[in-house]
Amino acid sequence: MSTLADFQSAFAEALRDEASTFVPASQPPFAVYRNTVMRACLDALETNFPAVLCLVGRDWFRAAAAIHVTRSPPRDVRLARYGDGFPGFLESFEPAAALPYLADVARLDRLWNESLDAADAEPLDVDHLVGLAPSAWEAVHLRVHPATRWLASPFPVLSIWRPSREGVAVDGALAWRSECAIVVRVAGDVSVLPASPAELTLLEACRRGASLGEAAAVVAGTHPDASIELTFSGLLRSGAFTHS
Repeated sequence: MSTLADFQSAFAEALRDEASTFVPASQPPFAVYRNTVMRACLDALETNFPAVLCLVGRDWFRAAAAIHVTRSPPRDVRLARYGDGFPGFLESFEPAAALPYLADVARLDRLWNESLDAADAEPLDVDHLVGLAPSAWEAVHLRVHPATRWLASPFPVLSIWRPSREGVAVDGALAWRSECAIVVRVAGDVSVLPASPAELTLLEACRRGASLGEAAAVVAGTHPDASIELTFSGLLRSGAFTHS
């Protein structure tokens, strides 16, 4: 006897596969339901990846997104969270080969959504550190804020993403260089800020549990020309950290 779980699995599979042998799928109303589900997924991806939509246009976007939906249907009923695999899909999607930056633009769209949806926490108050003795700074462990995200790209991803996110054409005189970005949320507002490779290195070291002294050593070894003071102060001002 088929269990409820078996039925649900077959039902979900039939939504993706029009050639499914699932008996209820042969009924005309099922096709309507299938189309409704697909449309909801496409609408969600449009909402979740506005910069990508702006760059490629609605027809191209929905055609590509439909393929992604059939391969990677939602696993969460909250469609605002749908699309974690979409950037990777675009990276390997042959028709997108002429737009090599598109996957990173999609990643930045995704990081914006993740930051908005992340757990809340108070940003680190700089005054919390001012009273520390200089000798104590190296042992301090800073906790990355739950809403902080970052991205390093070989493309000018932030310069492309910003106007595209607003539905504006990208400046044709754009300088073609690598860019880094950090995504932070302060007082409920998500901001995407330019960052240096050294800042991302420091964030990653802190995320792994390194003390401030250890993180500074990693930055110094990886980016010897970077100013540790400027790197650290820039991240503090951005709201990238929270209290331990």
